[in-house]
Amino acid sequence: MDYYTLVFGSIFALSFLYTLAKLSSRGTKKLPPGPSPWPIIGNIHLLGAKPHVSLANLAKTYGPIMSLKLGQLTTVVISSSSMAEQVLKYQDQDFSGRFVPNAVQVHNYCEFSVGWIPVCPEWRKLRRIMNTNIFSCNRLDANQHLRSQKVKELIAYCAKCSQEGKVVDIGEVAFKINLNLLSNTLFSKDLADPFSDSKVELKDVICEIMVEVGKPNLADFFPILRKIDLQGIRRRTTIHFGKLFKIFDDLINERLEERKMGLSETSDVLETFLDITEKDPEEMEHNHIKIMFTDLFFGATDSTTSTLEWAMAEILKQPEVMKKAQAELKEIIGKGKPIEEVDTSRLPYLQCVIKETLRMHPPLPFLVPHGVDQNVKLCDYIIPKDSQVLVNVWAIGRDITFWEDPLIFKPERFWSSDMNVRGQDFDLIPFSAGRRICPALPLALRTLPVILGSLLNSFNWKLEANIGPKDLDMEEKFGFTLAKAHPLRAIPSPL
Repeated sequence: MDYYTLVFGSIFALSFLYTLAKLSSRGTKKLPPGPSPWPIIGNIHLLGAKPHVSLANLAKTYGPIMSLKLGQLTTVVISSSSMAEQVLKYQDQDFSGRFVPNAVQVHNYCEFSVGWIPVCPEWRKLRRIMNTNIFSCNRLDANQHLRSQKVKELIAYCAKCSQEGKVVDIGEVAFKINLNLLSNTLFSKDLADPFSDSKVELKDVICEIMVEVGKPNLADFFPILRKIDLQGIRRRTTIHFGKLFKIFDDLINERLEERKMGLSETSDVLETFLDITEKDPEEMEHNHIKIMFTDLFFGATDSTTSTLEWAMAEILKQPEVMKKAQAELKEIIGKGKPIEEVDTSRLPYLQCVIKETLRMHPPLPFLVPHGVDQNVKLCDYIIPKDSQVLVNVWAIGRDITFWEDPLIFKPERFWSSDMNVRGQDFDLIPFSAGRRICPALPLALRTLPVILGSLLNSFNWKLEANIGPKDLDMEEKFGFTLAKAHPLRAIPSPL
């Protein structure tokens, strides 16, 4: 008797909750269309292991602007270029807020991060400092010799592997080159040995944070669970961010000691930031520097590394693409000669390869989550206050209504096109658009073609263990960034 009472009582409770959900949905019928939510959990069960793919498939049924209920969180998903343009251009101000995941609400990170704080005077100040002192044309030109030196070190390492017949872990070496490129710009130091086969702890820490932040988190869907941290996501990101912050704290404190002793003679970004701090502590202080460095390492190492690894994977999967790129490099640069940043504008096919890689494998499958701090009208719908807004750039890059054969890697599709990734062409926005566009975009556009072109102009490449191009595993590993699930390992040989 107790058993049947429990069963029927549970059925009644679920039915009651379902009825409440239906009544609630009737009261919000101006929401964009979407799948009917289950009681309590809403549509969480539809996310799957690869939410970018699941939501792209759902958009085929419900349209380019779709709403879901993830627990108590209303989430609006944008899956077409026209809707992305509406959100990121025409209504940029309405959607310039952020939905801040619980995973990054640790160590006060999101309170100082350019990527996460709302658009406000503090945000404008930090963006101005970043753009002026790191990403301006003058600053990038002044540091070009550092980037050139790091690319030479990468080629020297690959040459050593070529002589010894050793396999190169493309993702690992790409991360090291990007890490050292950035660390020398910021504080005149290498953080990785380019000639060592050892793993870089910093890479593992950054990758782990990206995976944790990308996971569907019950603490985001049910605010009551935030203190409980059922999945342990916040606990793990607290540890990982703590490791990053210790590295940057040590570097800052070391430089401060050098300045006290009159031993600092560098003119890097850290020195500039400390000068700003001394002149006006309200303009910038220790936490600003540390967290800005964290933002930069996320934006300029993990995502760039991912793009280079995917580009090489696609090239190895289609050897004819490698031949075309190498033929262009031989004709314009000269076989085996170093490539400078000024040369890349004369390499249109190489630029096509990078655009096609960013179309098929955007560094972030969803742009950093946008949010609204009040009810916003979008087309004929109302986006409720505190909703999360996801722009599925992975889906936009594979939209069959715009791209011909979207699942085929075909750089030639950009051959006669002036489309670029600077945030004006909404069919290709891997770095976002509008006021929230990635601040590191100017650096990425300089480094990606030089590193990729140098690898192709210095060596022939083949997959390890006689793996055929058609057998190359192209599985994705979902996280905040979209990494390759299995490392790309290839063998360089002389041209």
